[in-house]
Amino acid sequence: MKVIVDQNKCVASGQCVLSAPDVFDQREEDGIVVLRTEKPPDGLADDVRQAVALCPAQAIWVQEEGAEEQGAEA
Repeated sequence: MKVIVDQNKCVASGQCVLSAPDVFDQREEDGIVVLRTEKPPDGLADDVRQAVALCPAQAIWVQEEGAEEQGAEA
């Protein structure tokens, strides 16, 4: 899993930090999302997916590792 954020879309609601504080943080000056780790451990995958779902600005998305390879094999 690779996490991608778009700081230009972020509206600083903080839902991502509440969902996955080990993966997301917010800048002190304006609350915009800061990505702590681009590739979080598997144990945090559900928390990251919840953050994606809760983000009101749709500023976070996930690229699943191996998705392209699996599609090519099918």
